[in-house]
Amino acid sequence: MTITIYDVAREANVSMATVSRVVNGNPNVKPATRKKVLDVIERLQYRPNAVARGLASKKTTTVGVIIPDISNIFYAELVRGIEDIATMYRYNIILSNSDQREDKELQLLETMLGKQVDGIVFMSEHVSVELLTMMERSPVPIVLAGTVDASGKMPSVNIDYYQAAYEAVHRLLSNNHKRLAYVSGSLSSTINRAYKFTGYEKALEDAGLTLDEELVVESEATYDEGYATFNKLKNIQDPPTAYFAGNDELAIGLIHGAQDAGLHVPHDIEVISFENSKLARMVRPELTSIVLPLYDIGAVSMRLLTKYMNKEQIEEKTVILPHRIEERDSVK
Repeated sequence: MTITIYDVAREANVSMATVSRVVNGNPNVKPATRKKVLDVIERLQYRPNAVARGLASKKTTTVGVIIPDISNIFYAELVRGIEDIATMYRYNIILSNSDQREDKELQLLETMLGKQVDGIVFMSEHVSVELLTMMERSPVPIVLAGTVDASGKMPSVNIDYYQAAYEAVHRLLSNNHKRLAYVSGSLSSTINRAYKFTGYEKALEDAGLTLDEELVVESEATYDEGYATFNKLKNIQDPPTAYFAGNDELAIGLIHGAQDAGLHVPHDIEVISFENSKLARMVRPELTSIVLPLYDIGAVSMRLLTKYMNKEQIEEKTVILPHRIEERDSVK
């Protein structure tokens, strides 16, 4: 049988208001009364009803987190950052997986709001007009993590993806490559097309090179797709000698494809990726990569959300964190 606040009040011979004050840490309770109530709570193993408390205080101390794919290391690192800061500020998280489907993202937003969460951290490769409209109408604050809202209306935490991509491509071009491929995940992603691709394109332009559409490959952002892409590009008339990969899995697929074809990385083929997950240090040669501070993006997103939820002063709603290139062995 579920133990209620009424049961605790009856056993301790106090009012329910007194039990409520003890549970909520209110100092206006006599020490002897507090001890008596706490002893009863322990004996009955009473657990306060978070939903009922939320209805009374209009706060549930829960935060909704919507991510595209829980199995992806990228999002797992982000969530860890979110959870650590949420715990620090005594929030619980409700984690949902959207499968990178817009219809499910809309449904999950509606579900989170129905659960009366105090705020939402949202991650997606693309924020549609419909999603943006729903977010703007949300009764609770929403912060985008590792997600770009081109309109700039929503609070967000990211890095400068354009500049990072430009630097990665420039790093390869500095080794005198003339045929440099961009192997990307879905180009419907705002980050992949509007930022990484344009950074790639600008770096080529500044080096006096013409963009070759044959060297821009859109695929699923997986190891198998990276491997298949290398085997496809190695057979074109003038194959690339360097690759800029949208994430670590693609990059590792490219490296293994090159090695299985009898090529040496980095002497014959150079590869640089965009992510710097744990995988970058597990492959041989170790992968040179743009450092995307995944944990920090999650942690800063959650801290920004706490500011909105607690009505603290917001200095900057669009936060851009620093990035760098982690030099390893896949580039000379």
